[in-house]
This record gives sequence, structure tokens and C-alpha cells, in this order.
Amino acid sequence: MRLKLVPQETKFDFFNHWKRWLGLSALLMVLSFGSFLIFGLNFGIDFRGGTTIRTVSAEALDVAAYRNALEPLGLGDMTITEVFDPTFAADHNVAMIRIQAQEGEEAATSGMITSVQGALMAVVPDITFDAVESVGPKVSGELITSAVLSVALAMAAVLIYIWLRFEWQFALGAVAALVHDVILTIGVFSLVQIKFDLAIIAALLTIVGYSLNDTVVVFDRVRENLRKFKKLSLSEILNLSINSTLSRTVMTSVTTLLALISLFVLGGDVIRGFVFAMIWGVVVGTYSSVFVASSILLYLGVKRDWSKPDNTAGNQFANVDA
Repeated sequence: MRLKLVPQETKFDFFNHWKRWLGLSALLMVLSFGSFLIFGLNFGIDFRGGTTIRTVSAEALDVAAYRNALEPLGLGDMTITEVFDPTFAADHNVAMIRIQAQEGEEAATSGMITSVQGALMAVVPDITFDAVESVGPKVSGELITSAVLSVALAMAAVLIYIWLRFEWQFALGAVAALVHDVILTIGVFSLVQIKFDLAIIAALLTIVGYSLNDTVVVFDRVRENLRKFKKLSLSEILNLSINSTLSRTVMTSVTTLLALISLFVLGGDVIRGFVFAMIWGVVVGTYSSVFVASSILLYLGVKRDWSKPDNTAGNQFANVDA
């Protein structure tokens, strides 16, 4: 007997109150933007700048012991990770310690580095320090610019692809859903003040891809049904399309969430921010594919007679399989 989270055939009316869904999404986006302006983001070392110290020891790395030794120094945010390399000998254990930039300091001071070395040598007497590097505010500012540009370019590429694959109305609906997902994710991070670093940017780009995948599946079924049921209204076509793909959408989201929740609980602090962003992104991405992208498509309208190609409508590549 197969597990069914959604019945084989559903007839939910997703567009009986479609204006309310758009209003709710707009309100959430405004609240997220307000949260960002009021609280800001808790930027990690990647964006704030800081110091990276590479250590080597014969003893196996104990992250908890390293952290307990450094916390009394009051240096603020820090990450400690082990470096794995198959060429390393068994007694060659390498760690990367990243410490946030100190208040009023452009680079790491000799006093701070000496304090860190002394604290670690008290725990691991044979530890050596291979390299010390500092990242200043200027480089961190460039990283923020690059991160924003990468997300913007990803959305622009999506806009062009959907425009060529379907029509401009589909493209605007898809991109609006992606903007909705990104803004709500940033809003949640500003509200709960989870550390925001380059791993979260990777999560945002992954969310964009996940949400787009759900949206394209629905839109492809919409295009198919527009050709098949020419007498049905657009809202009926959208309801039919979403209901026919609902089982696939729910199963994909639930199985993805099961893996992500396991990682969130068992994965530790290093990846917790990334996994939290992914969990939130899967939830809002699934919501936006159904209620945001499709509602905007309903509002804008779309060409009904797909049997007559119109090269000026942006659908000249509509029959090209991706």
C-alpha cells in the first residue's frame, strides 16, 4: 500500500480569494523589509571582516576545547573548523579559526594574536601556528556587493528563461515569487538575528532554484491545459493545473523537509544557519509557487490560443524542451 499525503484527485479552489493571498504576501514583504531596516542583519565574519588563524597539532582536533579556551578572551563571533586533506599524515591535524574584526581595529593586533596563541597552547601544548591572515572592511564590503549582484543576476536569468520558454506574464509571475521568497527569508533572518554569512547567500540561490522548479512544473501544466481546455476560464485552468501537480509538489517538499530537519537537529552549529534558511525557503517557495506566481498570472491574463504562434509575444521558444 502506497503512502499518499495528498489524494489522487483533488479539487481545491485556490483562487476563490486570490486577492487576499496577494495582499497577505505583500504585507509579509513589507513587514520583512521593515524588520530589515529596524534590526538589520547579524552579519558573520565573511561580511564584517576578521582574522583567520591556521593551526597544526599532533592531537586530534577538539572544537569544543578550542572554543572553551578562546571564549574567555571576549573576541566576539568565531568559527572553528577542521581542515581535511587525504595527503595529511595521521599526526597532522589542521584547524582554521576565524575571529571577527575587533571594534575600532582595521586588522588583527599583535596583542590579540598573542592572546589567542597563549590560550590555545594551554590546551594543546604542541600546537603551532602556520598562518595568520586578516580581512578588512573594504574586502567585506566587496563581498556584500558580490552577494547582492549574484542573487540579482540569478533572478534576471530566470526572467529571461521563463519569458522565452512561456510568455512575459509567466516570467513576471515567476520572478515575483522569487523576489517574495528572498525578501521573506532576509526578513526572518533580520528578525531572529541568526548569523548571515556567505553560506546563507548559497542558501538563497538554492531557494531560488527550488522555488523556480516548483513554479515551472505548475506553469508547464498550465500551458498544456490552455491548449487542451479552451473553453475553461483562466482561473479554472490554474486550479486544474495546480490540483493535478499538488501531489508531486507536496511529496517533494515533505521529503526535502525531512532531510533538512534532520540536518538542523543533528548537523551542529556550523551548518545550522544554512539549513534554517533552506527549511524556510522550501516552505515559502512552495507557498509562492501556488499562491503568488499563479495569482499574478491570473491578474495579468495570458494568451489563450496557443495553436497560433505569435513571435512578438515572447513565446517563440515555447515548444523547446529544456
